[in-house]
Amino acid sequence: MAAFWVSWQFWALLAAGFAALTAIFGKVGVAGIDSDFATFLRTIVVAVLLGLLVWATGKAQSLSALSSKTLVFLTLSGIATGASWLCYFRALQIGKAAQVAPVDKLSVVFVAVFATLFLGESLSPLAWGGIGFIALGAVMVSLG
Repeated sequence: MAAFWVSWQFWALLAAGFAALTAIFGKVGVAGIDSDFATFLRTIVVAVLLGLLVWATGKAQSLSALSSKTLVFLTLSGIATGASWLCYFRALQIGKAAQVAPVDKLSVVFVAVFATLFLGESLSPLAWGGIGFIALGAVMVSLG
């Protein structure tokens, strides 16, 4: 049982659960407010909570100890995250959460393609079949 707590599957399932709550809470939260401002408020909450977590667990590191490659790619990741959140909240404000969230999860398909092209990762034919089903499912839910 202890191995479950340190498995990537456990944390990925938790991430999926919290992402689902993000869609539900976000859909209710963007009602009557500009979606960009809602994203800003959400980002403040995330920054404060993560800052407290890093401080409380003693995991803070000196920025000067990080390589320039690390800083550049974490900055790019932050920019992509911010853009994703802005687009996600705008989509939630306009559309149904049950349709927006699956389309947003096309990111799974994009990650598989990008990881193959840019990181040299490979997936089995079975895994590519699963990626295809994810894409098909997202399209089907968005049309329904």
